[in-house]
Amino acid sequence: MLPTVQQLQADLGAGRTSAVALTDAALARAQDPDGEGTRVFTRLDADRALAAARASDTLRAAGMVRSPLEGIPVSVKDLFDVAGQVTTAGSVVLKSVAPAARNATVIDRLIAAGAVIVGRTQMTEFAFSGLGLNPHHGTPANSWDRAARRIPGGSSSGAAVSVTDGMAVVGIGSDTGGSVRIPAALCGLTGFKPTQRRVPREGVLPLSTSLDAIGSLAASVACCATVDAVLAGEPPQPLPACHLRDARLAIVETVVLGDMDSAVTAAFERACALLHAAGARLTRIAVPEFAELPQINARGTLAGAEAWAWHRALLADRAADYDPRVGTRIQAGSSMSAADYIDLQAARQHWIAQVGARIAPFDALLMPTVPTIAPPIAELQASDDAYFAANALMLRNPSFINFLDGCALSLPCHREGEAPVGLMLAAAGGRDRDLLALGAAIEVALETAH
Repeated sequence: MLPTVQQLQADLGAGRTSAVALTDAALARAQDPDGEGTRVFTRLDADRALAAARASDTLRAAGMVRSPLEGIPVSVKDLFDVAGQVTTAGSVVLKSVAPAARNATVIDRLIAAGAVIVGRTQMTEFAFSGLGLNPHHGTPANSWDRAARRIPGGSSSGAAVSVTDGMAVVGIGSDTGGSVRIPAALCGLTGFKPTQRRVPREGVLPLSTSLDAIGSLAASVACCATVDAVLAGEPPQPLPACHLRDARLAIVETVVLGDMDSAVTAAFERACALLHAAGARLTRIAVPEFAELPQINARGTLAGAEAWAWHRALLADRAADYDPRVGTRIQAGSSMSAADYIDLQAARQHWIAQVGARIAPFDALLMPTVPTIAPPIAELQASDDAYFAANALMLRNPSFINFLDGCALSLPCHREGEAPVGLMLAAAGGRDRDLLALGAAIEVALETAH
């Protein structure tokens, strides 16, 4: 079992460990030549992390604890600006640009909270894939079935493996179509995507300004709730008690249950049965708007158009330096007209209103985070067809919630020893705190049964 922020905070408070000891251990795992560290981090800040850890221990000894993240090792995805460092977003295209002049807002908030930032984590180039493959720097392997070297999920690939392998307690990532929740599901972690407006994106290299959200991957719902509060600029508070009895949960049947493999099917059905046994009221519902989304996106997607707008000058000069599978998807955004983009934004607002009305009677939606377990990296490297088919499947379910501008959790729902499977719990935008409280109750029900 991975340690939670709360467990480590108790150990720090009782003197059973120190920020320096936690940071030393995280750095040792990251620097282990037999580990995944060279593929997990684009930059490891050992000296800076240890200095922050020593400062944290000094403050604690003086009775000052800035937040529940005080002294906790945290990794950050390589698209957050850190003053004096180059933000490369998992690419070689930006390696020669000027270092950031200032920290991203979320970096400042983590530092002010006493978090120890150990380094910048690897990602799919420019965050434009749900698989986590990176041909420039290598792909960190999923901790499950490592001999088979399976994908970690993306685009926050290094964030997930940094946590599963003990190189950080929390990974900070971005989620445009599932980039926090997909790696959380495939790696057996908890991942939270907040409502977009909760966390500021100043100093964060964008993929889609309409869809990007900043979230976390960690060992528990309470960990993610603590991080979310810090990133949102709120005082971290314990989650309110939430009881599953009579919780109204909707199992979505439209689209999201298609193409599930046997492992995901078994884990999802078992999780639903456990929640029913705990007293939750489960209702199977159709959400026909989910089936309509491909037609809404027929002339192009928000991510495609907005990525093209940001990358068009770079692609004109450096197209050969992009991951071809990423560059091709960005280039496709060039075919969308301004009128099509405006129409899509209007269609999105209508779609959000329709879905919001349909799901209003429920506390949350339930669905598999992704429909399959993690495939081997080699299979997807070898075949464009396999790559794009797997990418579409991984992004399918999570991306509905980004388009909804909602909030969502991915919770591990597999049994110990089985392939990791994620259960996604989602709600309309602004319901973040309620969803986290419900997620904590579901987490207990699932863990008790296991």
